[in-house]
Amino acid sequence: MGALKYAIIGVVVAVIVVIALVLLLQTPHRAPVQYFGSPSGYEAFVPNGQTMDYNGNTDPTGTLILSNGTSIPAIWTGQYAKTIIQNHNQIVRLNNQFVGQTDPINGQQYVPLQDFYVIKGQVPVEQVTINGQTYYVIEANNINPADIAGFYTYQGWVTNFVEAMNTPGTYAARLPGNSPVYDWANITGTVAYQTLQYDELGTGGYILVLPNTTIIPYGILDSPSGSALTNFDSPQQVYNLSS
Repeated sequence: MGALKYAIIGVVVAVIVVIALVLLLQTPHRAPVQYFGSPSGYEAFVPNGQTMDYNGNTDPTGTLILSNGTSIPAIWTGQYAKTIIQNHNQIVRLNNQFVGQTDPINGQQYVPLQDFYVIKGQVPVEQVTINGQTYYVIEANNINPADIAGFYTYQGWVTNFVEAMNTPGTYAARLPGNSPVYDWANITGTVAYQTLQYDELGTGGYILVLPNTTIIPYGILDSPSGSALTNFDSPQQVYNLSS
């Protein structure tokens, strides 16, 4: 009986050790909050459609694009987390509906669009390790809501969009309904018109105009829509192009 007793105790201890190790691996190893990016620049979180159970919350995962062009794996936690998940699910559904169909204006096929969330200024980030993987957690509750706004554009242009926002001389404008840009038989014309079709997300028909006159069409999400980014999410200037 004594040997059996000690064997049972040994099994119980082993089970406890295994459980402790599992919990340890699943518990984020956290570092102090850091601030990434430029105080006067723009950074962007790009959701990838996946979520993670982080500190008891379901949070979107993706990539944080810094104003210097660096991209790092990220988790968005705090304010707007649910909104980002809902927005991204909507854009996936709209992509499934439109991509592959023909733009009736320029005769080209629609392309997949991507939502992303721009932060004005530095981003409070906490580095964590979960199951051996390093993530940078965006502590959104520490960001002024006025400094966060959502946009959407062709998925291959998101990095270019962030770079353009951080380029001196870039400005935002809206396209008039009769703009010849919609007629362009290229991806620029397609995306310009396609953003108008995704009206469940927000309002389309806007462009960034770079100093070299390159334009990037985009749409503006209904939420979030921070007032500090009104130059981009409420542009008053109209882009007129004669040809």
